[in-house]
Amino acid sequence: MSERLQPGDVAPAFTLPDADGNEVSLSDHKGRKVIVYFYPAALTPGCTKQACDFTDNLEVLASAGYDVIGISPDKPEKLAKFREQESLKVTLLADPDKKVLEAYGAFGEKKLYGKTVVGVIRSTVVVDEDGKVERALYNVKATGHVAKIIKDLGI
Repeated sequence: MSERLQPGDVAPAFTLPDADGNEVSLSDHKGRKVIVYFYPAALTPGCTKQACDFTDNLEVLASAGYDVIGISPDKPEKLAKFREQESLKVTLLADPDKKVLEAYGAFGEKKLYGKTVVGVIRSTVVVDEDGKVERALYNVKATGHVAKIIKDLGI
């Protein structure tokens, strides 16, 4: 079970392929705030709702200085299909070996329909301009989460 991040922690560095197979690193966003969100699977109802909410609010977030990155264990090909099918504008990254998910505490035991299972824990980590964790939210709901982040960040 991976450790959950706390405000003030250094955000674990990562480089992962995006939906087009291009490598994207957290360090590419140095000097900007980054909302990194972790979701279980592309093309599922809750994850689609969350990705569409981020896309719908991308301009609001960007104008407040935030970039948005979504990470799941899906392969780049599935992410490309997800992006095309739902007209997503957020950067989607593939983490099939779950190393980044684990580093961010977003993979481990969770409750699903009353059973304990091991999988992706829907999580959002806000990283500041210096690469430190500003907020770490775990077991978030797919619906209404983006509105809550915008409110909590005072945007």
